Amino acid sequence: MIAKIGRGSNLYGALAYNQLKVEKENGQILFTNRIIETANGQYSVSQLAQSFEPYLIANRNTEKSTLHISLNPDPKDNVDDEKFKLMAQEYMQELGYGEQPFVVFKHTDIDRTHIHIVSVCVDEEGKKISDKFEKRRSMNVCRELENKYGLISATEKGHRQNDKIFRPVNYQTGDTKSQIASVVRYLPKYYRFQTLGEYNALLSLFNITTEKIEGELQGKIKQGLLYFPLNEKGEKAGHPLKASLFGKNAGIPALEGHFEESKEALKNHTAKLTIKASIEIAFQSTNDEKNFKKQLAAQGVNVIVRRNDTGRIYGITFIDHNSRTVWNGSRLGKEIAANTFNDYWNNNIKPEIKELNEPHPKMFQHNAMEDLPTEKPHELFDFLNKEIPNFSTDETGIIESLGGLLPEAQGEDYEETDFANKMKKKRKRNSGQK
Repeated sequence: MIAKIGRGSNLYGALAYNQLKVEKENGQILFTNRIIETANGQYSVSQLAQSFEPYLIANRNTEKSTLHISLNPDPKDNVDDEKFKLMAQEYMQELGYGEQPFVVFKHTDIDRTHIHIVSVCVDEEGKKISDKFEKRRSMNVCRELENKYGLISATEKGHRQNDKIFRPVNYQTGDTKSQIASVVRYLPKYYRFQTLGEYNALLSLFNITTEKIEGELQGKIKQGLLYFPLNEKGEKAGHPLKASLFGKNAGIPALEGHFEESKEALKNHTAKLTIKASIEIAFQSTNDEKNFKKQLAAQGVNVIVRRNDTGRIYGITFIDHNSRTVWNGSRLGKEIAANTFNDYWNNNIKPEIKELNEPHPKMFQHNAMEDLPTEKPHELFDFLNKEIPNFSTDETGIIESLGGLLPEAQGEDYEETDFANKMKKKRKRNSGQK
C-alpha cells in the first residue's frame, strides 16, 4: 500500500472534490471522526466544513493547514469497507492525527479502489501538529498495515513494477486514464521533439494519439488537447480525455515551451549526424520497409511511417532512443524525406542517398534480428528501469525512488489536480468582482 500526503490551504476545495465523487456515485463517505452528525447521515460540503472551522479559526501561522491523504492498496488487494475504515483510523492515529476531525472517502471511479482522508494539521489551540520524519513514519505504518491485513507489500511489488513504465496502452483492460498518464507524464522529461507531429509519432508507440481542439469562450479563442487510446490498427478506440487530466506537462502551453527548448537544444546536436548515417546504412542494405525498420531497431531507432487512404507515404519520423531525440525525415535532410521512401517502397524507385563522410555508427549486436520490434517501443525504453536501482536498499530509498516515477505508486488523481485548478480560477474571479 502506498500513502500520498498532500497539504494545502483550501479545505473547502478538498472536501468539494471528494463530495463530488459521492454525488456522482463514484464514491462514498466511509467514516467520520469528530464530525458533527446529521439527522439523516448525509452530508454537504458546508456541513462537513463546520467541524473544521474551530481549528482553522484558532490557527496561528500555518499556511497550509489542510491535510489531504490518499491510501492506495494494490489493485489486486481485496479490501472491504470495514478494513478501509480500520486502516484509516490506525493510519491517522499513528501519524498523530487520531484526535483530529477527519472524513474518509472511498473512490470507486477507477479500477484501483482507494480512500482519501481530509483533515487539518493544526490542533484545537491552533498549533501545527509535528510532521517531523512524516514520510518515514508513513511508510512504516503502511508496512505494518500490510502485514496486519494481508495486503501486497509495496516494497516487494516495487521491484516488479518497472515493467509498467512506458508500456503501450491496452484500452481493453480499462482505466485508460492511468495508462495514458503513465506515458504522457514522462515523455517530455526524457525526449526532445519539436512539433506536435513528432510528439504524436512518439505517442503512437504506446497506442496513444493527441489532437488539438479550438473553441470560442466569451469571445476568445481557446485551444486544448485531447488524448485518445488507439487499437492495434492505430484507430481511436476509446473516449477522448482532456490534457488537464494528466497534469500541466500534457497541455499545449507546456508542450509548446518544450518544442522551443528542443529546437534550440537540437540545433547542433551530434545525434543528427549519427541518425543520418544509420538511415543511410539501412536504406542501402535493405529492400523493403520491414527490414529497414528492423535494421534501425537494432540500433535503437524506431521508425514511424504515415500513409494516406491511398497508401501514399506522406510522413516518416525517426525516434532515436540512444540520444532520446525525435526527428521528422525532412528535418534530417531532403533526401530522407517521405517522398524518398514512397518512391522506393511503393513504386520500386530507389533514389540515391549521398553517402556521408562521417564514420558509420556502431551496430548493436542482436542474435535474433527477426524478433526485433518494428513499431513497438524499443527495448531501450527500459532505460528507466536501469536508472531506478541507484538508490539504497532500505525501504525509504526504495519507496521514494519508485514513488517519484510510478503514477500507480503515488496514487495520483489528475482529476483532483484539474478540480483544484478550477477552484483557484473561481476564487480569483470572485475576488476580482468584489
